[in-house]
Amino acid sequence: MKVALMDAGPLVALFDRDDPHHARYNGLLGDRTTAWRLYSTWPCIVEASHLLGPVSRLEMLKWVGLGGLHVFPFDATALVDMTAWMLRYTQPPRSEMDLADASLYWVACETGVCNILTIDVRDFTRYRLPDGRMFELH
Repeated sequence: MKVALMDAGPLVALFDRDDPHHARYNGLLGDRTTAWRLYSTWPCIVEASHLLGPVSRLEMLKWVGLGGLHVFPFDATALVDMTAWMLRYTQPPRSEMDLADASLYWVACETGVCNILTIDVRDFTRYRLPDGRMFELH
């Protein structure tokens, strides 16, 4: 079984058939030969929900509710670490670490999982975990 974090972009792509990355993530997650255990966070789900149309949004939320992915909870105290990382990785005007990215970074630190489904290649290739590891992008 493959374990990975799931960013908002692939969530949108999975449920929006017009998204340019739809075929990629539909094929990756629909492949019956590979089982996935997916983790995400509420900030990622909220971001994807905001970007999806009404029907796709409800399909995604139902999929999450039925166990399509596991929502990794965090306490408000985790925001202290997240805001420090957001400051560290924000380089205006080029890029910034948003709350969704910071929450996935936090999950990676907590779990050791560095596989991530993301379209955000520019940012996730520059993030380094505290032990120096890079994210493995899918």
